[in-house]
Amino acid sequence: MSSLLQVSSLTKKYGNFTALSNLNFELESGHITGLLGPNGSGKTTLIKIICGLLQPTEGSVTVKGYPVGVESKKVISYLPDTTYLGKTSSVEETIRFFCDFYEDFDKERAYDMLGKLNIDPRSRLRTLSKGTREKVQLILVMSRRADLYILDEPIAGVDPAARDYILNTIITNYDEKASILISTHLISDVENILDEVIFLKQGCIVRHCAVDEIRSSEGRSIDGLFREVFKC
Repeated sequence: MSSLLQVSSLTKKYGNFTALSNLNFELESGHITGLLGPNGSGKTTLIKIICGLLQPTEGSVTVKGYPVGVESKKVISYLPDTTYLGKTSSVEETIRFFCDFYEDFDKERAYDMLGKLNIDPRSRLRTLSKGTREKVQLILVMSRRADLYILDEPIAGVDPAARDYILNTIITNYDEKASILISTHLISDVENILDEVIFLKQGCIVRHCAVDEIRSSEGRSIDGLFREVFKC
């Protein structure tokens, strides 16, 4: 496997507050990585820097060898933790917009996922529930043929019955050479799809290792280790 994402000596400060402190790690192609930590640990800040939405105070990020910028953004498909879709458009109008905007957008894949979730593409987004709008947003993100999918809390706003389908949607709708970085609080729901984890605590990496290594060396689940590392 080749290195897809490289984070080197990355620090982000807001005045006297350090949100991220000297982070160093690499992600290889073909892996699903869990970015795990409590609120305020720096997960979303890290994600926004990788996606080019925030500037680091120090350090660098490269994606496929590209520094964060136009070329790196072409290969990243990003799902934020908030809904950004305009509510006046229909689902099919939004799909047409994504087709025009992203060269790697797969329209057939999008309609296939809509059908499996029984979402009418003619529906106006304002008529959909918050959870259904979030499903549409995930479908749009996963319908790109990207190299790196970054998902910030992809199952936080959906009902438990839909989580299994959404997770299955995630793992079956990306190329095996691509990678996924997924941030979530619902660790027990996602740990079965993870290849490796990064634990962030107060802006620092306290653990970055393979899931199998944790299970063999620690004799516990990822959720169990998380509770131990981050207990009050």
